[in-house]
Amino acid sequence: MRSWRLVQQDFHPFHRAFMKPDYDFLVIGGGSAGYAAARTAHDLGLSVAVIDGARDLGGLCILRGCMPSKTLIESANRFRSMRRSAEFGLHAENLSVAPDRIVARKRRLIGEFADFRRGQLEDGRFDLIRGTAAFTGENQVEVIPLEGGASFLVDFRSALVATGSEVTRLPVPGLEETGYWTSDDILDSSELPEHTIVLGGGAIALEMASYLEGLGKEVTVIQRSPHILSGSDYDVASTLESALRSRPQFTLHTGTGLIGAGRNPQNGRKLVTFTHSGTELTVEGDEILQAVGRRPRTAQLRLDVAGVSLGDNGGILCDSDQRSSRGHIFAAGDVCGPHEIVHIAIEQGEIAAHNAAILLGRLSAPQRQIDYRLKILGIFTDPQVATVGFSEVEARAAGLEVASATYPFDDHGKSMVMGETHGFVKLIADIHTGALVGGAVVGPEAVELIHEIVVAMHFRATASQLLTIPHYHPTLSEIWTYPAEDLSIYG
Repeated sequence: MRSWRLVQQDFHPFHRAFMKPDYDFLVIGGGSAGYAAARTAHDLGLSVAVIDGARDLGGLCILRGCMPSKTLIESANRFRSMRRSAEFGLHAENLSVAPDRIVARKRRLIGEFADFRRGQLEDGRFDLIRGTAAFTGENQVEVIPLEGGASFLVDFRSALVATGSEVTRLPVPGLEETGYWTSDDILDSSELPEHTIVLGGGAIALEMASYLEGLGKEVTVIQRSPHILSGSDYDVASTLESALRSRPQFTLHTGTGLIGAGRNPQNGRKLVTFTHSGTELTVEGDEILQAVGRRPRTAQLRLDVAGVSLGDNGGILCDSDQRSSRGHIFAAGDVCGPHEIVHIAIEQGEIAAHNAAILLGRLSAPQRQIDYRLKILGIFTDPQVATVGFSEVEARAAGLEVASATYPFDDHGKSMVMGETHGFVKLIADIHTGALVGGAVVGPEAVELIHEIVVAMHFRATASQLLTIPHYHPTLSEIWTYPAEDLSIYG
């Protein structure tokens, strides 16, 4: 298909390095967004290479994000249910936790997921180049091989940057010297602290706090914003807050200002000092989990050399067609945002590949644009939280006139049977058309339940149309019919 000038060949079966191969579409980063783009570009007839410099292939979601965290959380949820056995007329005693076996199960599953992704990347549809890339111009990158050796150049006609994100560092006095865990550390630790101080109140922080609390450990969460999940509606955040605060081993402080971190000189335990309601407080624990989020991984790419513009957070600025300021260089996933969610990253990668094929004259079709109307968020705390579309605050900020309706799980038959009565569901509708523009759940299986509203919104259904859909009884899903009935007056 192409001519090559071979200058270096590793005997590892999956490592090849070439001097100046010429590709239609070069993908930098082999995670979820990068693989989706490479697969799509290949299917559209483009010559494709993927450059990935990570020691282990798979990307953030598989290796250090979605899959490992949910595997651990599942163990915590099972143990939390076991502790409630008496409530259901069951007798269980001598309950215990084996963190090493929990982590061993996680490693086995993640190994299987990673092996599958590695097989996809190495199956011959495109070239896999193991190394780190940096731009030397608008149509060329320099690659430093993962296993060492001389760097080499790769030319491209179009490219996608999908290098993901890295942990954000907090500028808190004494924190670096004191030491702390990130989400990477907790996901692979077979020894869990008895008391962990969690810095942050977003999805990562709260999921890891729920994991620790679910296994019977003490947790103190310190959040700077007035409420957790700062981007959500207050009723969603406050309902989760009340559930978490009801747990004896869960302490939550919101509206704080971090002052510093250190160690207790008497016992060596870690300390975090902060302000709350005008008072200076200090909490002591065995470990600090720094979980305030992640930032785009762009620092080593030399994107300025290629003429690619970055935002204030270091992320690549993109249009809705995933093009950067340099029209033949695209971006997808955490490296550009604005929503660091896997299914969105995959869609962004597919859109980028589609539009690159049009740019290169290989495809005659309309340009594709990303549409965040159906943005979904799922948080695997206990209770779970899930949203789709607009929050009420976002809808009104966008100029929509909306109405909302809610219904609580503590008045719903199936959730009462399950003993899972904390939380509610909410629908948001345009008052002029009745069209559903948003939904939210705090409660049992929220991340599964939200997909009924995703489907309804995908087809631009009204509350009245949702109400006509039959629901089996008793199920959790039928709870949606109650707020739909309240909003059916709008159409």
